[in-house]
Amino acid sequence: MSVVDIHQGSSPVILGLPHTGTDVSVAIWERLNDNGRLLADTDWHIHELYSGLLDDATTVRATFHRYVIDANRDPSGTSLYPGQNTTGLVPETDFDGKAIWKDGQAPNEADIAYRLEHFHAPYHAALTAEIERVQAIHGVAVLYDCHSIRSHIPFLFEGKLPDFNIGTDMGKTCDPAVEAIAVDVTTAAEGYTSILNGRFKGGWTTRHYGQPDKGVHAIQMELAQCTHLATEAPPFAFDADKAATLRTHLKTILTRMEDCALTLRT
Repeated sequence: MSVVDIHQGSSPVILGLPHTGTDVSVAIWERLNDNGRLLADTDWHIHELYSGLLDDATTVRATFHRYVIDANRDPSGTSLYPGQNTTGLVPETDFDGKAIWKDGQAPNEADIAYRLEHFHAPYHAALTAEIERVQAIHGVAVLYDCHSIRSHIPFLFEGKLPDFNIGTDMGKTCDPAVEAIAVDVTTAAEGYTSILNGRFKGGWTTRHYGQPDKGVHAIQMELAQCTHLATEAPPFAFDADKAATLRTHLKTILTRMEDCALTLRT
């Protein structure tokens, strides 16, 4: 089974989906404890939420679960948020700080090296190739990295997370016009809350690929799961009514970014 699913489109916008996969090999599954086997930290239904919003958008989706290896972490293992609680390249705990591996079964250095080669690297090779392909067509590429997370996780942040969490590493990863679209649409979205570069400032993908001076603009959207799930606990069911409302705003963001991209050609 392929570790990455790619749909090639002709739009300048690329959707990155590093955390929607739930594939775990039998060998790895047997090492997870009961808590780990819940796969609770999945970006549940995000690929379904974004499906069909932008005609001809390219999508690059990891099919493996983030407990195998996190495709949105620095392959060196360097923390994205020094001094703050977070999870690593190959997580040892879930987002609540609870162990996900059986005693003595946590991945070792050899396991991590194997997973970097066979999962993390192929995902980013595919993403790199699509960015280069799209930029060759348009002279510019906009990488929109799609994420979600539970709205209450005391281990990671206080209180309730805003509905829309936009990350551009303090404006470094994209042109101000791209950032402004996300801010303007989410701020105007009635009934929703939003923040720019709050607790989530963009993961490794956004920070690594976002080079606006070279014509590659990257932005991360972290959605609170209360915006599109019936419940933020097992079975993490998709709420079609909530999603339908949310999708109108996401479609506006992507459509406006597509139009904007063509004004940013290098």
